[in-house]
Amino acid sequence: MKDAQNDPNRHRLQSQADSMPTRPGVYLHKDDEGTIIYVGKAKNLRNRVRSYVQEGRPVDAKTAALMRKIHDIEFIVTDTEVEALILENTLIKQHKPKYNILLKDDKSYPFIRITKEPFPRVFKTRQVIKDGSTYFGPYTDGTYLYHLLKTLRSVFPLRSCDFPLTEQGIAEHRWKLCLDYHIKKCDGPCEGLISAVRYNDYIRQATQILQGRTKELEAQLNERMHELAEDLRFEDAEVVRQRLERLRSYSSRQKVLTSDNRDQDVFALARSEATACTLVLTIRDGKLVGKRHYIITGVRERTDEELLATTIERWYIDADSVPDQVLLPFEIESADVVAEYLHTRRGGHVEVTIPKIGDKRKLVALAEQNADVLLKEVLSQQAAKDQTVSKAVLALQKDLRMDRLPRRIDCVDNSHMQGTDYVSSVVVFIDGKPRKSEYRHYKLRTLAGNDDFEAMKEVLSRRFAPFDENGQPRDVVYPDLLVIDGGKGQLSHAMEVIVALGLEGKFVVVGLAKRLEEVFVPKSSTPLYMPKTSASLRLLQQVRDEAHRFAVRYHRILRTKRTLQTELTSIAGVGQKTATSLLTTLGSVEAVRGSSVEQLMSIVTRAQAESIYAHFHPVQDAG
Repeated sequence: MKDAQNDPNRHRLQSQADSMPTRPGVYLHKDDEGTIIYVGKAKNLRNRVRSYVQEGRPVDAKTAALMRKIHDIEFIVTDTEVEALILENTLIKQHKPKYNILLKDDKSYPFIRITKEPFPRVFKTRQVIKDGSTYFGPYTDGTYLYHLLKTLRSVFPLRSCDFPLTEQGIAEHRWKLCLDYHIKKCDGPCEGLISAVRYNDYIRQATQILQGRTKELEAQLNERMHELAEDLRFEDAEVVRQRLERLRSYSSRQKVLTSDNRDQDVFALARSEATACTLVLTIRDGKLVGKRHYIITGVRERTDEELLATTIERWYIDADSVPDQVLLPFEIESADVVAEYLHTRRGGHVEVTIPKIGDKRKLVALAEQNADVLLKEVLSQQAAKDQTVSKAVLALQKDLRMDRLPRRIDCVDNSHMQGTDYVSSVVVFIDGKPRKSEYRHYKLRTLAGNDDFEAMKEVLSRRFAPFDENGQPRDVVYPDLLVIDGGKGQLSHAMEVIVALGLEGKFVVVGLAKRLEEVFVPKSSTPLYMPKTSASLRLLQQVRDEAHRFAVRYHRILRTKRTLQTELTSIAGVGQKTATSLLTTLGSVEAVRGSSVEQLMSIVTRAQAESIYAHFHPVQDAG
């Protein structure tokens, strides 16, 4: 390993950090291929970035892995922390960096889309297209979504056609009225019977319903009804009255959560060992109008504060409306920045609070219950997927008494011929099936002679070494189960390497002896009993046989190359290409040796054929 103090890349990064400004901004960490692997925001760029390149600072495993990967750092200065917050989220969405928290949306649930057109359409969709359209949702309750759309159509005469209406097309009479106009469900924008301004007033009011602002809309419709009546426009007033009644009917069915009629967003978090669910309840006028959750995987090294802060920041970057109160289950570091951003968005004060008692705390508890239920649902779905894994993998977990499912199995095998061309192979099985893209073979370097034990030690040292030959950190993927081709001896030598690398307990290691197909485990001289016909033993045999096949294949390649070099390419006029052609056609060096000049001429030139024949059949001196 290189001395970190003498690492030129580390010195360069430290110099970069020292030269950065002390202003707010966004920084981008890149790997040695120029790929953005992390995007972060900072109140003070210099201090924040310095924390990544300083040696000796205690960090978690995730941050340590990120620090090893940083090859270059870029930054963008902003005027405020709020601008940095917005830019950070934009860059994360664009680049999806490996080490940022990535929220998984509810893509399987439908949204309500309001198109960006002169006469917008309102309909259900599962596909989010970034064309300027406005989306509400997702809606997890299909029945609620159905009644919501039905309410919008009964309250407002919105078009249901998909005509690409434009002012020019309407003036040219490209479209005709449909049945919806005659049954008074549409005001006929296709023939210019309603202006774009009036139609978009309907869209604005429909948006109020979708945002949960039904009381405000009720007051507007009630005022409009009385205005029409005072102007003696009783028929128009009756139309507005019917719309008002339908709106009140819909509003009365909404679940009332608070009596103070405030606009609130309530956040919550639930987590398991490796998966988390964050959730927000959207309350408008004291009524629950929406619920959105995100699933986050790979959270072992993430704090609750990180997960919740990321959710809140992403939520309000995309949100169409901002409430006057945000309820959180606990403090987050960026609360002040979020509050400032919300104040700017709303144009007024937004209270961000962590309630401890009372009705507000009950709202947070309700959100936490919902998050917990949704997380359990996701985990049960994952468990169901695990059941689709082959029965052999499940049986293997049981027979080896493993704490976790052996979804990834690595197997090591050696191959040689009388101590020459010594090679080893590592094959990988995922969920009981070979993953050939991850197979690796090794030409052993330090081994002299025929020693399977030392061969096993070398290949494992190279397979699991935390640093490469240049002293640079490696990203090592560890298996759930490591299978060693051999019995107690091979297993004990393998464990010496595992212990020396500090990997004991990180994964399960077993040895599979060929002679009696016995399975050995560390620190036990007695093999585990596995019935010869069991699915678990058959899987181990399949993995072992595949490792042996792969090792033998590589050994043959090396032996063929050596044979080509020593036998055929040493002949005058015969190069690597000619030697390969001969072996491909005839099959072996012995077949070349036994061929006549005429047979060889069908493959090579006369001069080459005579040279090859003379090499294998030298003329004896008469003496």
